[in-house]
Amino acid sequence: MSKQTIEQLRRERGEAEERFKDDPHRPRYHFLPPANWMNDPNGPIFFNGRYHLFYQHNPAEARWGDIHWGHAVSEDLLHWEDWPIALEPRTTGVDQNGCFTGCAFIRDDGTPTIAYAGITPADGLPRGRRESQSLAMSRDGMLTWEKSPQNPVITEPPEGLDVVGFRDPCVWRDGHAWYMLIGSGIRDQGGAALLYRSTDLMAWDYLGPLATGDLDSHGEMWECPDFFSLGDRHLLLVSTLGRQMYLSGDWADEEFVPRTEGLADFSPAFYAGKSFECPQGRRILWGWLREARSTQAQLDAGWSGVMSLPRVLSILPDGRLSCEPAEELRQLRGQSISYAGIDLNAGDQRELELTGDCVEIEATISMEPAARFAIAVRCSPDREERTEVFFDNHASALGIDSTRSSQDPAAETRVSSGPLTLLPDEPLHLRVFVDRSVVEVFANDRACVTERIYPTRSDSNRICVDITGGDGTFQRLTAWTMRDVWRGG
Repeated sequence: MSKQTIEQLRRERGEAEERFKDDPHRPRYHFLPPANWMNDPNGPIFFNGRYHLFYQHNPAEARWGDIHWGHAVSEDLLHWEDWPIALEPRTTGVDQNGCFTGCAFIRDDGTPTIAYAGITPADGLPRGRRESQSLAMSRDGMLTWEKSPQNPVITEPPEGLDVVGFRDPCVWRDGHAWYMLIGSGIRDQGGAALLYRSTDLMAWDYLGPLATGDLDSHGEMWECPDFFSLGDRHLLLVSTLGRQMYLSGDWADEEFVPRTEGLADFSPAFYAGKSFECPQGRRILWGWLREARSTQAQLDAGWSGVMSLPRVLSILPDGRLSCEPAEELRQLRGQSISYAGIDLNAGDQRELELTGDCVEIEATISMEPAARFAIAVRCSPDREERTEVFFDNHASALGIDSTRSSQDPAAETRVSSGPLTLLPDEPLHLRVFVDRSVVEVFANDRACVTERIYPTRSDSNRICVDITGGDGTFQRLTAWTMRDVWRGG
């Protein structure tokens, strides 16, 4: 692909951002395509000094369908350049109905390679389609991709296994062998991640399920499996029951023994997460932030789907997942205001002097055992429209309440929350990122919750804090406006 094509993509991005500049819901420092549909992150990888992010993409309209692999490149995890479509679903018998989720990796000879799920029509199979696994390679530094003539390399599920799905390959190297994990589910039993082994990436032997779940608590189908080492453990990520679940445990002799499980994010807004390892050894996770508005609203807007902020993963001593925003995000901070050593009495409400719809808030609060602390963002002056980030110390719960986030009756609203227990004398530490229709919250490096919101009022740009049920103290609170990565703000 020529340099001119890259220049054309730059112009198209600039034209799109100009066209959407007055859209009050379009994020300004999260990644999203210039226009139309995006869902799962695919194959994030660091190669030749650049971060590469692929994603499920419909280039024609802002709804799911005709799924391609979009491609974007960054040198700093903040500012992205659009590259040509990596994969398009045009190969009869392999992927004519879609190039679905997968991964990217580097072969032993240095060749960048994609593994992906190809979808073809098939009468008599679930949803009228056949799911198989295929490969594509790049010979020009990931600018263009060529599908393997041997595709699909895995044509169908294991014989005798009645599955409800068979897609989203995850490939890694361990010793002298390659391994592939495929998202699946065993009918009437529950989700499963199916394990394969190969020496040449073309011929694959089925080894059995790496892990399985039960139908009620782990769902019928495990999508987008991601398996990797993290500290002294191995971590399996799967998307099921509308959430991103993790299992941490031990991997040895081609067997995985899960010991701890939990949610990577407490909200259904975050889904289909995929991770990669940076040269510095960091494990970074991306997730698809799903829309919470009608299909028609998405079509009218001309775009749908946002990528989460990059999240750095680690494992706590008890095996639970730790998650924090990537350090690079601090570079986007602009104007700020800070508070320190302010006592809050039960029932107090305060409004911060900084306003905006693209902000970061970092707060450290000590609070009594019965106290409930809340930060209301995208808040109107009369508080009729607001989104509430809360921590209930008595219930040990972190969450986002979006039930008053929009006066549009078509906007989806809910309370998304999960467990967070503070240690004795441990303060609450929050990082809250607001980017127009996105709210991402990180608490004490071990709990995350995310929401999509669609305020209708132009004055819903205030930040308010309150505490109930007990007293507390702001050890420190700082709020920043955040710079626009697309229009040089």
